[in-house]
Amino acid sequence: MAELRPSSRSGKDGIPIDWGSLAPLRLRARTLAEGVYAGGHRSVRKGPGVEFGGHRPYVPGDDLRFFDRRALLRHDRMMVREFETETDRALWLCVDATASMAYRSSRAPGAKLAYGALVAAALARVALSTGDPVGLAWLGGRGTLPLPASSGREAFDRVAGALEGAAAAGDASTDEAAMERALAPVARRARRGAVIVLVSDFVDLPERALSAFSALAAGGRSLVALRVLDPNEADLGFSGHVRLRASEGDVVVETDAEEVRAIYRERLAGIAERWSTELSGRGGRWVESVTDQPPADVVRAVVRAVAEARA
Repeated sequence: MAELRPSSRSGKDGIPIDWGSLAPLRLRARTLAEGVYAGGHRSVRKGPGVEFGGHRPYVPGDDLRFFDRRALLRHDRMMVREFETETDRALWLCVDATASMAYRSSRAPGAKLAYGALVAAALARVALSTGDPVGLAWLGGRGTLPLPASSGREAFDRVAGALEGAAAAGDASTDEAAMERALAPVARRARRGAVIVLVSDFVDLPERALSAFSALAAGGRSLVALRVLDPNEADLGFSGHVRLRASEGDVVVETDAEEVRAIYRERLAGIAERWSTELSGRGGRWVESVTDQPPADVVRAVVRAVAEARA
């Protein structure tokens, strides 16, 4: 008898990440990020705004509200003040570290959480290399360290260290407010132009997860959802009689794999359809991945999705 998932009894310290062949995280993430073209993200528009951008000579037709009388008195020159309105280009990574993300089958190079963390770290590296700050938020987990958006030389090490230190734990399926709590810091801090990437298997999320995440599109933020599945989850890669044990909760189902495979795939596709439709309607993007795929392909797919969402 085959069993899809191990028991969810993770103990108070959670399930440590099974990195498998995906380690070491920092080196692999740097390698993945190399050569990935993120494009120029800085979007500075001249005009009325909150930050003073200097002076320039007055030309006929300029808005007289910005005429600088003091500059005329001091320098005997007609000058107008300019302002810069900067679009926030922060990348916010929200990583699902609930118990289901600990799963790794024999067909996978590492656990789903390991794969998602690797892609997230590579995305952070790409964003930081273009000067964009990166923040980190968590859904579930143990030992998880949320990070405010920051840039600079040490930002990548902080993100990678937080990802390395997490353990999978928690059952989001029974906690309707789990997603709202996870996203609350992002909702407070992410401004217009920020990109929010949710990394999850989307299997055991609460019913309100989609509405909570899609609501972040308000205020000009861009959303990308990355689904990470184990190969056995993607195709129900079993035959004969199987015992399916939920990683979150205590549900155990015994059935015949051939009989339920079509229904199982239909339900997976239904989740993708709901999320993709909702996010597309708000300018966001949905990206699929399986942990036996080359991570570089997934990083490129998410970078493309980010560029499309920002367009």
